Amino acid sequence: MTVEITSHEELRELLGAPMPRAVTKERPVLHARDRDWLAASPFCLVATAGADGSCDVSPKGDPPGFAMVLDERTIAIPERPGNRRADGYRNILDNPHVGLIFLIPGRTDTLRINGRARLVRDAPWFDDMVVKGHRPILAVVVEIEQIFYHCAKAFLRSQLWQPESWQPDALPSRARLIKEVENPAESLADLERYYGPQYATTIYT
Repeated sequence: MTVEITSHEELRELLGAPMPRAVTKERPVLHARDRDWLAASPFCLVATAGADGSCDVSPKGDPPGFAMVLDERTIAIPERPGNRRADGYRNILDNPHVGLIFLIPGRTDTLRINGRARLVRDAPWFDDMVVKGHRPILAVVVEIEQIFYHCAKAFLRSQLWQPESWQPDALPSRARLIKEVENPAESLADLERYYGPQYATTIYT
């Protein structure tokens, strides 16, 4: 029998009260160490929700320090060429609330930022976001409402950074997955060429 949780009270009774440190660690402005973390992070996840409540999580990655600190309460994340679905960006236009998780490879803790986002198509600081000669096509500006460090337990349980736990060949290649799951018009050979070694040379164009 499936037993569903339907109230905040029931959830709190099941989980218990959070440790005081977990409650008081939230801050509304960047600390110097937060800036250091952002300067070292090459990857983050951006969570958004549309006006109808539908959700999206998009990965963003660039050289370490790609998330620019504009001031103690504001950061900006550049957009690079992608699949053009713009799911998260369409959500932001309808609902500005976002959640971000910044990772540093090898670290089991993460930096979390929640706030309000807006899309910017140009600004003077875009010139400081150029990578390999390519200027971002837009940026997400996030006004920080809540920032804190998240504990390491999920990374320790998953053994995410332990190479001996990695199984990259547990599933077929990207090209084969697309052919089997999405059934595109392209042949498998064409997909394998597209996602072959040259793919890494096109990520900024």
